[in-house]
Amino acid sequence: METFLWGVFPYLVLVSLVGGLIWRYRYDQFGWTTRSSQLYESKLLRIASPLFHFALIAVLMGHIVGLLIPKAFTDWIGIDQHMYHMGAFYGGSLAGIALALGLGLLIYRRRKNTAVFRATTVNDKAMYLLLATVIGVGMVATLTGDVTTTGEEHNYRETVSVWFRSLFIFQPDTEAMASATWQFKVHVVLGLLLIAGIPFTRLVHAFSAPIHYLFRPYIVYRSRDEAPRHSATTPGRGWDPVGTRDNEKTRN
Repeated sequence: METFLWGVFPYLVLVSLVGGLIWRYRYDQFGWTTRSSQLYESKLLRIASPLFHFALIAVLMGHIVGLLIPKAFTDWIGIDQHMYHMGAFYGGSLAGIALALGLGLLIYRRRKNTAVFRATTVNDKAMYLLLATVIGVGMVATLTGDVTTTGEEHNYRETVSVWFRSLFIFQPDTEAMASATWQFKVHVVLGLLLIAGIPFTRLVHAFSAPIHYLFRPYIVYRSRDEAPRHSATTPGRGWDPVGTRDNEKTRN
């Protein structure tokens, strides 16, 4: 099971993500959307949506730093383990709380507003449930995952991070991930499931970017000619009168 979870499953998730995005783009471009419900309710959405998305960016940046930057590099630049742990603990906790609060407001809005709730599909409910579980377990890992069941100190940068970087060279270090605490293991498995399901949920909009804006032609605006003043012999703005006395006088 350890070999499958940490040596095979991540690549299956990658196949699901890439293959699902290609399939969705080719056969369901009109469904490539968040199915926005702003039309039904916007007051609470103005608070919940920015809070969730900005907190999500902070959480993703924390994961990138923690997973991709080796411990040897931070030690070399003068950031010891205690300093890094304090920064990750307080920064990660703050970002996680903001993320959970934003998601909670979005779920509350969907459940409270009748029109929004009716627009929520079974797929959306499953996605929200999985996303909330991933965030919750991540918070548990941040707060309690630094101690093993035997009471020993656990540093995820020597287990989870090493395993994650080994995936890029197609030599997964399953032993490193097997040494992680159960909180991080559960968080990773649920996170992989969430990534695998992105192409088949409204989360697919995360891969939407207006790149075509960089290559589309310029929009040229032309001002209208100044309209002539109205007079008895000069027709005003609009169609010229045909077969009338004013038209005949103008021509003469």
